[in-house]
Amino acid sequence: MASQEAQAINAVIRSYRDNVVPDGPPPTVEQQRAGAEATMANVGTMPDNVDVQETSANGVPGLWIVPRSASADHVVLYLHGGGYVVQSSRTHLRLASHIAVSANCKVLSIDYRLAPEHPHPAAVTDALAAYRHLLDSGYAPDRIAISGDSAGGGLTIAALVAARDAGLPQPMAGIPLSPWVDLEGNGESMDSNAGNDFMVGRGALAMMADLFIGNGSKRDPLAAPLYAELHGLAPLYIQVGGHETLLDDSTRLAARAARAGVEVRLDVFPEMQHVFQAFVGQMPEATEAIGRIGAFLLARWN
Repeated sequence: MASQEAQAINAVIRSYRDNVVPDGPPPTVEQQRAGAEATMANVGTMPDNVDVQETSANGVPGLWIVPRSASADHVVLYLHGGGYVVQSSRTHLRLASHIAVSANCKVLSIDYRLAPEHPHPAAVTDALAAYRHLLDSGYAPDRIAISGDSAGGGLTIAALVAARDAGLPQPMAGIPLSPWVDLEGNGESMDSNAGNDFMVGRGALAMMADLFIGNGSKRDPLAAPLYAELHGLAPLYIQVGGHETLLDDSTRLAARAARAGVEVRLDVFPEMQHVFQAFVGQMPEATEAIGRIGAFLLARWN
């Protein structure tokens, strides 16, 4: 059973969803972005003794997040979620900072370009540019991991595929959290978990998919990496909530990667919502999930 903290948080999320007035025009992109910023300001806690500095990685803006005791040689490239339309490195500062502390490493969290102003493949181009920046800065591939949540989880897989296709070495691992890898919403859990997921539904996903893909195909393998050729990718550690509509994005991705010979670990957290890890410090399940990420990385760093 979910913890009391998780139940309380879920009740707040559900109440907000149930009280959204459906009439009237849909919110503009600017309104969506403002709402996402305001919401994320209350999600998670900020760990102590973490330094944050603005930076640029091959022209892609972002944040260096560095625990004061962190290894100087190990880094996670973090790709925030938000449907490729909203959110930023700032909205995900707390989540990325806890990953940095848990794995005793630095985190480079980037602000890849967002749709609709910059549709696909802008996000993939920026993620690959940031990865090149880390390699060019002297970080060994086996001391780099790439992680991200939701759209950033899908972008994590796309970045691995793009790096492979560009002839770059794979990083040590990819760690997608609740990844969105199917822009068409074909997973069975889109329907079977519709009553359980208080955060993500078909309507919002379809709108963001249209903004993100522009005139492209929703089965472009770098936009919907469920359809990518996955051979030769770095080991994957996937986390997802059991109550997510996007649960089957994770299970299908894990199955396809395993068939392609990729080492895969999939952790499904019962009763958890989409990107529940963002509530780290506020619910024990999120704190445990971040701890598992840290243990996974610490066991593999060279």
